[in-house]
Amino acid sequence: MQHYFLDSEYPNTPKEKALFHVVPLPLEETVSYKGGTCKGPEAIIEASSQLEKLVEGLGEPGLLGIYTYPPISCNYETSVEEVFTRASLPIKEAFKQQAFPILLGGEHSVTNAALLPLQSEFPKGSVGILQFDAHMDLRDTYEESKYSHACVMHRAVEADIPLFQVGIRNFSKEDVEAREAYHVGHLDASELYELRTSSGGFGNLTLPPSFPKQLYITFDVDGLDASLMSATGTPDPGGLSWWDALTLLKVLTKGRTIVGADVVELSPNPMLHHCDYTAAKLVYFLMALIAERRTS
Repeated sequence: MQHYFLDSEYPNTPKEKALFHVVPLPLEETVSYKGGTCKGPEAIIEASSQLEKLVEGLGEPGLLGIYTYPPISCNYETSVEEVFTRASLPIKEAFKQQAFPILLGGEHSVTNAALLPLQSEFPKGSVGILQFDAHMDLRDTYEESKYSHACVMHRAVEADIPLFQVGIRNFSKEDVEAREAYHVGHLDASELYELRTSSGGFGNLTLPPSFPKQLYITFDVDGLDASLMSATGTPDPGGLSWWDALTLLKVLTKGRTIVGADVVELSPNPMLHHCDYTAAKLVYFLMALIAERRTS
């Protein structure tokens, strides 16, 4: 039996009437440490059945309709690009219907599926990517692949999609050079640690005024601290707490609209089911935030 996002509370709304289109993409092609991301979308959807309907302070996004696609096939004949092209179709359809795609990974390379419609459905430079992550993912190639999870943000910036990074705490020479070459804005984990204990906290943070007013959010769950999110390929210390993540999502999207989002890199562990639930709760929070920003 196929499950749908939050099917314990809402029917699978016909996609023509749903504001949120959930697209599971269980791709596991280039993981470089612990595997299991191919099971991430299914685990998020299953855990979503335990969520409550209301999101504190943001209402009940489920009332706006959630349609969950069947999982996108990850088979291909010659190149993984075929998978990204296939997965881009429901994302493009959501944009055309003025709905909001929510892509569930799978490894972080699944964001490549969103880059295609971001370029074809919006004027150049009108949408920026807000990335939450422990890693920059700005290498040009990694392990001989341009479509590695470690390269996905390089594919974005080389397509002239503006990028702003939050929570980074792992650095390679190639990443840093690409960040500088493409003028990528950032709030790294060390800077956020200092701000957390300052008098102003995160309250005064904003994206640069020149950054696009429309945002696509990509959230790699390893952006969260390893104590909260250990069911991921590379659980990393020094990351965001739950309240850090929600606060930063709120303050950095203030005054902007969100056109879509993805949540990626969950590698389910049956002994750590709280991680599946945390990822599902994050997805539902993003739905609520998208709806609130749409009307504010």
